[in-house]
Amino acid sequence: MDSQLIVQAQRGDEGAFASLAVAVGDRLHAVAHRILRDLDLADDATQQALVSIWRDLPQLRDPARFEGWAYRILVRACYAERRRERAWSPNMRLLPPADPPEADASQSIAARDQIERGFRRLSLEHRAVIVLHYYLDLPLPAVADTLGIPVGTARSRLHYAIRALRAALDADARATLQVVVR
Repeated sequence: MDSQLIVQAQRGDEGAFASLAVAVGDRLHAVAHRILRDLDLADDATQQALVSIWRDLPQLRDPARFEGWAYRILVRACYAERRRERAWSPNMRLLPPADPPEADASQSIAARDQIERGFRRLSLEHRAVIVLHYYLDLPLPAVADTLGIPVGTARSRLHYAIRALRAALDADARATLQVVVR
């Protein structure tokens, strides 16, 4: 991140902030979408985060820490959006595949669908830790700093999130097996 751009935005330069928002906006939105699992909520959370970043940017002491600070604001905006929108509504969006298509794409689609169902069962706090650690590839101390929690708590949340995800996937597999056996 260009620290000169951040300093200019801190001084109230709207053009610098617009450039900054363009530079980080897509990444913030991608993280919000992965945490909230809903495109509309992710849009709202990202917009709220950008407004908060603009409002609070003059208080940022170290421009080098902008990215982690921005992710912390985004995660808080995600929590606020989820509190406002409790009801789950189906949201279908075709995402481009990360891997080249396989010969039998139906198995890949089924596996992604199963992981998505398991991921939706996780709490928002668990999703945030998984997204920050695995999607953004942040080490646990950076995840803890971003979320404003102790490293031990981040490690514990990650452990319990993975355990809950495995349990959800196992439960789905058992339910599928029971249906097939009958």
